[in-house]
Amino acid sequence: MSDAVQKKLDHFMQGLIKRNPHEAVFHQAVQEVAESVMPYLLEHPKYLEANILERMTEPDRVIIFRVCWEDDEGRIRTNRAWRVQFNNAIGPYKGGLRFRPGVTLSVLKFLGFEQVFKNSLTGLPMGGGKGGANFNPKGKSDREVMRFCQSLMIELHRHIGEDTDVPAGDIGVGGREISYLFGQYKRLANRFVGTLTGKGLQFGGSLVRTEATGYGCIYFCENMLERIGDSLRGKSVAISGSGNVAIYAAEKAHQFGAKVVTMSDSTGFVHDPDGIDADKLAYIKDLKEVRRGRISEYAQQYSGVEFHADQRPWGVPVDVALPCATQNEISGDDAKELIKNGVLAVCEGANMPTKLAGVHAFLEAGTLYAPGKAANAGGVAVSGLEQSQNALRISWDHAEVDARLKTIMKEIHEKCVTHGKDGDGVNYVRGANVAGFVKVADAMLAYGIV
Repeated sequence: MSDAVQKKLDHFMQGLIKRNPHEAVFHQAVQEVAESVMPYLLEHPKYLEANILERMTEPDRVIIFRVCWEDDEGRIRTNRAWRVQFNNAIGPYKGGLRFRPGVTLSVLKFLGFEQVFKNSLTGLPMGGGKGGANFNPKGKSDREVMRFCQSLMIELHRHIGEDTDVPAGDIGVGGREISYLFGQYKRLANRFVGTLTGKGLQFGGSLVRTEATGYGCIYFCENMLERIGDSLRGKSVAISGSGNVAIYAAEKAHQFGAKVVTMSDSTGFVHDPDGIDADKLAYIKDLKEVRRGRISEYAQQYSGVEFHADQRPWGVPVDVALPCATQNEISGDDAKELIKNGVLAVCEGANMPTKLAGVHAFLEAGTLYAPGKAANAGGVAVSGLEQSQNALRISWDHAEVDARLKTIMKEIHEKCVTHGKDGDGVNYVRGANVAGFVKVADAMLAYGIV
């Protein structure tokens, strides 16, 4: 990085941190983008003159509200909820809702900011937003979750709509929660429209939506490998997580001929040297989605499997690493360990799962490294396709949606290559950030000062 770029970057980040104090993960997300985009801005001064990057890092609005609900013992409980409507330059705000005790405004701003670029890369007319609440659905009864969702929607429904803001699910918000939220929205608004995505197939949902983020991650990874004359076939794969993204990434990786050897949850990870095949993955699906058990039970079920408590799987030598759990799960040291063990590709299924030190390590080592805003865009892409089906009052079959998902992921890969070419290789971080930035920035320029 030249001195001029570094000076401009430092000045920009100082201002951002001053305006947004104590929001570390938001600072991290912005810095990762700014490092890639700043050289492009200096080459194209029209964006600097219009102050586009500063404007792009300021949400259009942040809505904060109280959610009061009653638990099964009749006690009144109170949580805090947010909706960060970050940027609608290219379409209605679009992004998930996260229910988790650790949800903060900083986390939601980072996710909303990432969503702006991710949605831009899909080529679909979607802006970026994110929301959630510091509510923990784990251990709650269905009735308690229903009462919370209904109470939250009483306020949220004022701020969303199919042409305004279209929430979806995220961590802690699955099919059950989306169903309760949509049912309450329909009751309050007296309208049956595609205001939320991730709905059940019986009432406007899309086929492949459940699988989309995990499948899309594998499609992107295969595109990266194909570009260098390789493929996933025969590769060993480490996956973190055992939720929706991880399960379907493992399923598609197995279908592509790879051998998945790890999965994890918050208690630790399992290492299965024989590979997690279709039958074993079916056990994990039942364990996590039906019985809501712990991944350690997998090690008790199958011989030759080791469970590593309170650890992440990045010390296991593999060809491909797929972080699919949560943000900042790969540290700089983890990245160096993966590189030392000969990892060929790292493809992010989660949002910002790699710390900046890890990102820098992968880029310096020449590892095929796909950031989440590109590699995990399959989920929001199929959410966009769900919106289209709702608007047209039709339902596409599985093959149609999957084919469209493959095409979108291939096109995202091509955009990353176009903007990220680096000699014979590709800097996918720069490619994703610049490609996502240009489309949104040009729309903002066209609108004037708004």
